[in-house]
Amino acid sequence: MQNVAKLTRRGFIKAAGIACGYAVLGVNLTREAAAAAMEFIGLRQASVYNADANIYKMRKSQENPTVMSLYAKDGFLSEGPCGHKSHHLLHTHYFDRAAKVQALKDKGVELKF
Repeated sequence: MQNVAKLTRRGFIKAAGIACGYAVLGVNLTREAAAAAMEFIGLRQASVYNADANIYKMRKSQENPTVMSLYAKDGFLSEGPCGHKSHHLLHTHYFDRAAKVQALKDKGVELKF
């Protein structure tokens, strides 16, 4: 027979914590504690968003005066954001190094990533 309710470890710990809360504190007090926690989370989220909106005046990199001066007509990257020089300097390239890593492992080198 297949188990209908499969719980992960995290789900089990959460369910056990809620059950213990109900057993020790009772249903109403546990609901009030959960509501207070959710209210705190909401206040914390609002304060983080508020701080982010008020502290960082430049929220877009393309509005940054330094970046704008780089791409200005007499700037270093005057050919524009998609120009050859900006592409060469600002974009990265992928190199597959899996074979070299495997060769080191075969030699017995222990790599720590």
